[in-house]
Amino acid sequence: MASLNVGNLGEYLREQRRTAQLSLRQLADAAGVSNPYLSQIERGLRKPSAEVLQQVAKALRISAETLYVRAGILDEREREELETRAVILADPSINERQKNVLLQIYDSFRKENGFDAGTESAAGAPDGAGTKTRGPHTAVGSDAETPPLN
Repeated sequence: MASLNVGNLGEYLREQRRTAQLSLRQLADAAGVSNPYLSQIERGLRKPSAEVLQQVAKALRISAETLYVRAGILDEREREELETRAVILADPSINERQKNVLLQIYDSFRKENGFDAGTESAAGAPDGAGTKTRGPHTAVGSDAETPPLN
């Protein structure tokens, strides 16, 4: 059987599994997939869904986005953008309003440099109004104007 072009995903998974000192069977059990299916993924014979990759990433305690890039599901730049947003949203040292402002600034710089502002801008509207964000955080003061940054 010919291997699929999955961007050396299988080799990477095998390496991560061995680093975690897990057998194929242990990883399959932890990820909730069958042992033969995981073996086929590692050998490049199957291209897993994003859901399966997420389960495997969780079991390996690695970034699902990294696996998405390796599998060709996600572009490297998209992964970097998602990780940047996740870091901003997870920072406990700044409040929700500050996170929203920072994401708006990030989107404006990306747009200025010729990159899309993502599938949904941090502002949540094409004109930059509002403070809607992605992720588990809820926008605070969404009707308030953005304060000066000084």
